[in-house]
Amino acid sequence: MSATEELLTWGLPLSLSDVPAEAQHAACRHLLDGVGLSIVARRTGVADASVNVARGLGGPAEAELLGDDDAISAPAAALADGALVHGIDFDDTHAGGLVHATAVVLPAAFAVGQSVRASGADVLAAAVFGYEVVCRIAMATPHGFHAQGLHATQVAGVFSSAAITAKLTGQNLETATNALGIAGSSAGGLLEFLTTGASTKQLHPGGASMNGILAARLAAEGATGPSTVLEGPHGIFNALSARDADLTAVTGELGSRWEVTRITIKPYPSCQLMHVTLDALRTVLDQIPSADAVQSINAYVHPDSAPTVCEPADVKVRPRTSYDAKFSLPWSVAALIVDGDISVDTYDLDSVKRTAVGDVSARVNSIVTPATGVAADAPGKVEVTLTDGTVIVGEIERSLGGPDRPLSDEQLLAKFYGNCGGQSPQAEQLAQRIMNLAGEKDLIAIHQLVAELVHA
Repeated sequence: MSATEELLTWGLPLSLSDVPAEAQHAACRHLLDGVGLSIVARRTGVADASVNVARGLGGPAEAELLGDDDAISAPAAALADGALVHGIDFDDTHAGGLVHATAVVLPAAFAVGQSVRASGADVLAAAVFGYEVVCRIAMATPHGFHAQGLHATQVAGVFSSAAITAKLTGQNLETATNALGIAGSSAGGLLEFLTTGASTKQLHPGGASMNGILAARLAAEGATGPSTVLEGPHGIFNALSARDADLTAVTGELGSRWEVTRITIKPYPSCQLMHVTLDALRTVLDQIPSADAVQSINAYVHPDSAPTVCEPADVKVRPRTSYDAKFSLPWSVAALIVDGDISVDTYDLDSVKRTAVGDVSARVNSIVTPATGVAADAPGKVEVTLTDGTVIVGEIERSLGGPDRPLSDEQLLAKFYGNCGGQSPQAEQLAQRIMNLAGEKDLIAIHQLVAELVHA
């Protein structure tokens, strides 16, 4: 069998009874995080373009996009939901594949789940399958898609969305294989936004989610796709990755190695690749008297991280847009020193334009350091030299939020309530329903609560 067929042979019949409690709990945590992020995105309007386009597409009344009361087509709802979950770049990241997993899993699971009136248990089982698909495909070639100038989230995300759709609609192996084969032709997502500070990255998960659903629908109508879409001579690994792929990462230990338990929940609304630097700085932040007392800062950076968050240096020092700042290690380090914290408001455009932060940012030196392992799970180190000659060193093994330093359920809930605008009765009920998704008869109550919180 091809790698696609192996994944589907395992995942199509997967039920919650096959999924360990730890993996089920992890999936619920990530779905909760994603829903909270969609609420803050709706409140701030960062993804209004996708929401408005999705509403304009309309279609049969199959699914509500997060925060709306009126149903539209499932592909259109998924287009908007992907942009909402990823809108402020505060969503989770799988370190091995460097993919934003929930931004492509939740939209397909929720939109298609509504369209077929699936139970919470069926939606959760499909989501677990989707998490495994997106993470495994991306981690087969660590940083390989990024090195080729492509966003791994969209490249791998079309497959998870197609797989979720195939599972929830009851497709057989042949049809589902065609679905993923078709989805592969939509794999892409250019990283050129790093050059100009544009917000196209925000659109990638929605595009992947929508195209995955469409691919599955096309397959159901008889369209065909290559079963070798992953490993074939013109498949995504050979055509789109700058690095060799290890297929055992895709199909190895299915049912015993659960990548859904290895996904990082972000504590900062910015690129995961610089979180470890911020965490290293946090360990010594109380030793820095003030921003004016800082003469220079050396940040030691993984070679795969530097092109994304440190280069080109002039743009990173003084970002032009909010998206620029979210991918600037020097500026984010400076903001942490000036403000003492990093929050969603840190990356508002007015905040990004502050001269005081830009002046400190100019004192940050990014030093590329040889390292083993993937960039998103690398150690962090900063050296802060004060104007009196004192040198302060902060070091940490890995960033907060990952599987080896996870956020507690309490910390996750605090993030969720913050994104909901506070710990209201509706937010508490929504959290309880999502964390116990397997017991929900459908997704209606969850979407009603999201709409109430968005319009509160």
